[in-house]
Amino acid sequence: MFTRNVADGIHRIEHAYVNTYLVEDDDGLAIIDAGLPGMWPQLSRVVRELGYGPGSVKALVLTHAHFDHVGTAARIRREFRAPILVHDGDRYIAAHPYRYGHENNRFLYPVRYPKSIPYLGAMTLAGALNVRGVADVHSLGGDSGAVLPGRPQVILTPGHTAGHVALHYPERDVLICGDSLVTLNPYTGSKGPQIVSGAATANSAEALASLGRLAATNAPLLLTGHGEPWTGGAGAAVEQALDRGAS
Repeated sequence: MFTRNVADGIHRIEHAYVNTYLVEDDDGLAIIDAGLPGMWPQLSRVVRELGYGPGSVKALVLTHAHFDHVGTAARIRREFRAPILVHDGDRYIAAHPYRYGHENNRFLYPVRYPKSIPYLGAMTLAGALNVRGVADVHSLGGDSGAVLPGRPQVILTPGHTAGHVALHYPERDVLICGDSLVTLNPYTGSKGPQIVSGAATANSAEALASLGRLAATNAPLLLTGHGEPWTGGAGAAVEQALDRGAS
């Protein structure tokens, strides 16, 4: 599914319950997160339909380096010649996208939460078990936003992973959260603002603590790694996520 201008100059591609965002300005295009391998045909087509090709895709920015956000990264770098930016805390995971910290046994979740099965099944069919890592990456830091399309503020939000970041675009009233806050939890099948389950989160207590940094943006619109856009404001989303807690 492709949604043009989910925010001003920001477009959303959703495939197998994973979101990728395309951010445009006069300097070019940034791709935020790389989805799963099955997203590639649609992602490649949309980028070209928007008028971009090799050299005009300024960067692929990873909010974090889990397999479902790295799935097309190698192809984006190869075919669009785009550098890949990731926080140093997630460099290792970017190269080894299945070797990440998590609190709970992933394989118990479909048993405990049968509603998760359609979501996890769709992700598997989209290539979740066949993701190539990327080692040739560049550091994403607090000053990186100054050279990225849309000029985002890079906000470190550790917990889901050590190097997780969110991207705030104040002039566009939007916050791209990655998986620091989602509106669909693939591991439980539950919807609404929350953190991702301990099946994929390294430190839930730290992830909940990082939510305060999202609330501080006061962004009216939140775009998440999984689930539909949240239009109720960052404060309300964070309040609901804190009430839910860890899972």
